[in-house]
Amino acid sequence: MDESQRQQYWRSNLTLMSALLVCWFLVSYVCGILLVEPLNNIVINGFPMGFWFAQQGAIVTFVVLIGVYVWRMDRLDDEYGVGRDNANGDAGARDERKG
Repeated sequence: MDESQRQQYWRSNLTLMSALLVCWFLVSYVCGILLVEPLNNIVINGFPMGFWFAQQGAIVTFVVLIGVYVWRMDRLDDEYGVGRDNANGDAGARDERKG
């Protein structure tokens, strides 16, 4: 990978992280704190929605965002040829050397 590809890879990584952090901020801070009173007017299964965002929604969203980050980074690694299978040759070749 040459220097321009490294910069492009890093830029793609930062763009992905920024987008995911914005989602996390919107759910945990905006919905869980700033908009809690208006969201509490919406009740689902007996729970006010603002309460749900503050107690569970932010955690569930955070776990989902981790999964999305791993999935997208695996694809980005494969796209740039730096994935686990491409780090030191492909995995098949390593397995063949082991026996």
